[in-house]
Amino acid sequence: MSMNKEEAIDIVRDAGFGFFATVENNKPRVRPMMPYLSEEGELLLALLGRSRTIPQIKANPNVEICFVDRKMWYCRVSGTAAISQDINKKQIVFENVPMLRQYFAGPEDPNYHLAVIEIKSVEAMTPHSRLPEEISLV
Repeated sequence: MSMNKEEAIDIVRDAGFGFFATVENNKPRVRPMMPYLSEEGELLLALLGRSRTIPQIKANPNVEICFVDRKMWYCRVSGTAAISQDINKKQIVFENVPMLRQYFAGPEDPNYHLAVIEIKSVEAMTPHSRLPEEISLV
C-alpha cells in the first residue's frame, strides 16, 4: 500500500512528537521534539537558548526528523536547518504548539530560538509496503 502526500502530512501533524537528529563530533544526536509544519512547507522547531541543538545545527545544518503513528506508518523528513529569530514564524509556532507556554513568555522571549528546516526529501512507509517511498510535501 503506497502513501500519498496528504497521509504523510497527517503523520507529521498528528504524531505530535518526532525524533529529531543532528550530528555532533561525528556522532548522531537524537531527541524527541515537537515541530510545526508551516503552510509554506517548512518545519519550525522551538529551541531553548541554552540548547545543545543550536551549535550542532550551526556546525552541520543537515538534519532529519522521523515521525511514526500508532499504525506504525512512518515519515522521515530530511533537510537543512538554520537558526532564526523571525518573529512572525516564532509567533506562528507559539500559537500552534501550546506546550511552549511552559518554556517561553512569548515570541519575544530572549531564550526562545527557532530552527527553520527547509525540507529536502521525505520518505514514508506503511507496515504493508515493501520499500519506503519518496513523497513530495510541497
